[in-house]
Amino acid sequence: MAFEELKAAIGLILDEIAKRPEDRHILQEQLREKISELEKTGQPVPDDIRKFESELEDDDADDLFDNMPI
Repeated sequence: MAFEELKAAIGLILDEIAKRPEDRHILQEQLREKISELEKTGQPVPDDIRKFESELEDDDADDLFDNMPI
């Protein structure tokens, strides 16, 4: 897949995450796959996409402790 097509696919996934936050974990995996495709072709991953992916991962870590008793 060409760089522009991958960027467009990533954009669609980001839109879906915004529309359907309850499906974030599934969509996050799709995002990781597209980022991996970019890396395999030697294309740079835009910084904003890397930052967003990192923020999603940070949210996942926070979710682990949401229902922990104190």
